[in-house]
Amino acid sequence: MEILGILKKIFDIKHFKNGFKKREILVLTEEQYPQNLLIEFIQSKVKLIENFSIEDRIKIFINLKGREWITPTGEKKYFNYIQGWKIEKPIEPVNKIQNSSSTNSAIDEFDELPF
Repeated sequence: MEILGILKKIFDIKHFKNGFKKREILVLTEEQYPQNLLIEFIQSKVKLIENFSIEDRIKIFINLKGREWITPTGEKKYFNYIQGWKIEKPIEPVNKIQNSSSTNSAIDEFDELPF
């Protein structure tokens, strides 16, 4: 899965006693109803964020993760995570003028078909 959006915040790397580390970012999605999503990068993937700055337009490849947790009282709770595994700057769309001229030439080619 992919998410396209604007990088709004980069959190510090969190280190845990067992050697586990994670880093989270906040992304404002680009869609009809933009959402603020917290996306985590773990272990060696925490370094992927270093080449990006706040307000960069980014494309993140993600996995959705979930787990069950049983409270001390025996109640089951469920948690979801958005885990990033690749991040890049998206290719900007080609100028609309170039698109319309190439579309017109493609239409002209179809006009010359023998049927």
